[in-house]
Amino acid sequence: MTWTPAAVSSSDTIASSILGTLGAYLVVINAGGSPDNVTVSDSGFTPAANPASTSANAVANGTTEVMYISPKAVNPSTGVVTVTHSFTTSVTYVLLPLG
Repeated sequence: MTWTPAAVSSSDTIASSILGTLGAYLVVINAGGSPDNVTVSDSGFTPAANPASTSANAVANGTTEVMYISPKAVNPSTGVVTVTHSFTTSVTYVLLPLG
C-alpha cells in the first residue's frame, strides 16, 4: 500500500462515513520547525454523563505520530469529527480507516 500524505489545515473534518464503525488511524507527519498541537473533537459524554473534554496531543517537530480516532467522536449534529492543528507549515497527514 502506498500512502500519499496531504497537507493539514488549521481545522480539518472527517466524515462519519469514512470512520465507519471501527474508526481510523490518523498519521500526523510534522516536518516543520515547531511542534503541532493536534486536537480531535469529542462530542460524547463520559460514563458519568459529564461533557467530554479534549486535550491537545503535541507532535514534536521532525516526528511522526499516530492517533486513533473513534467513531464515537463524531458530532451527531454535523456528522463529522473536527481535527485542529496549531502549526501547519510542513505538516501532512494520512488517514487510515479501519473498516
